[in-house]
Amino acid sequence: MSAPVEFLLSLTRTLAIMSLYGESHPRRQGAVEHSFERLATLLTENPRPQFSFLADEVVYGKRAMRELQEWEWSRRLADAGLQRLEIESGVTLEEYADFLEQAGELLSGVAQRSTSMRPEVHTHIRYGAVGLQGEVRESVERKPLATATLSYTLDEEADAVRWIHQEMGESGTLALFEAEAVVRSLSVAMHGSNRVVVPLLRLKEFDQYTTTHSINVGVLAMALAETLGFGARDVRSFGTAGLLHDIGKVRVPRDILVKPGRLSAEERAVLDRHPVDGARIILESDEQLGVACAVAYEHHIMIDGGGYPTMRYPRECHYASRLVHVCDVFDALCTDRPYREAWAIDRALAYIGERAGTEFDPEIARAFESMMRRFEVQIGAAPSGGAAPALASP
Repeated sequence: MSAPVEFLLSLTRTLAIMSLYGESHPRRQGAVEHSFERLATLLTENPRPQFSFLADEVVYGKRAMRELQEWEWSRRLADAGLQRLEIESGVTLEEYADFLEQAGELLSGVAQRSTSMRPEVHTHIRYGAVGLQGEVRESVERKPLATATLSYTLDEEADAVRWIHQEMGESGTLALFEAEAVVRSLSVAMHGSNRVVVPLLRLKEFDQYTTTHSINVGVLAMALAETLGFGARDVRSFGTAGLLHDIGKVRVPRDILVKPGRLSAEERAVLDRHPVDGARIILESDEQLGVACAVAYEHHIMIDGGGYPTMRYPRECHYASRLVHVCDVFDALCTDRPYREAWAIDRALAYIGERAGTEFDPEIARAFESMMRRFEVQIGAAPSGGAAPALASP
């Protein structure tokens, strides 16, 4: 059994024992000390382990822990507001015992979560629920916590997506492991404080459009899939498809992608090849990514048959393609481009509503507009280093 798995099992076993025995009981103290030993073993191989707890899986660093897939405790920890946990070398037994005490209170419902930020206290243990605009919110109100605020922005995710595109362009290799890790991380960012939040990146430079747009479409696709009632695995499948929908653009010359004026017929023809190129890239990389492959090929096809590429034999596009198409157009309209300013959200939603039934699937378009109307829209300057505008359900 790996050190991370041994530690997590000892952690949750200790939390269970602490709920049964009083503070001075030797069984309780023994469990804490045993779990701390497992933590010390883990820290010898990784001086800063980080865990993310989702509804049905645990992510260690950027790797899904298949040994703990559908682990009951993952959902329990996430629901209690312990969606992220990070520990550094140097942690003491006293610090660890204090963390376990606070975690136990959260799990039992004794402690009430708060939306105020934690005080900046030096500690070797950080944990919390991912909140709006990448912050990790305070977990309990009872006293100043001996835990520091976890900064959670989308910088690492953006860097990873840029690297994925660069690697694809330079070596022809699609980094699927990293793409799936980004989707899992975005899923954590979306579920802050037991609410669905939509942390959208704001464009800083036109050269970053492909990266920014890919992440935003992935996030919107996951949020919309959840709204439509899909399960967690399907939601992440749609998220991966949204993240990779424009991967074919790695084969489009940069001067075409960032051209400020209207494209010539020849340039447009080159750009319009990216859906076919994207589908081929994904299919050649992993035949199991059928949904992402279909979305890459079909995300510019309208339900009335318009758009591109033109299908030799007209057929209905995959449901995921129709879903991503709405998210793709919305984010493109709401983003500054070299040749136009970003549209207001109301104007973009009106456009989608007007073209429901011709360009967009009517059911999906209605669900998307309803979802966006439910969110409180916060538009403003992007905070340094990360996500902005954030859309959070009230």
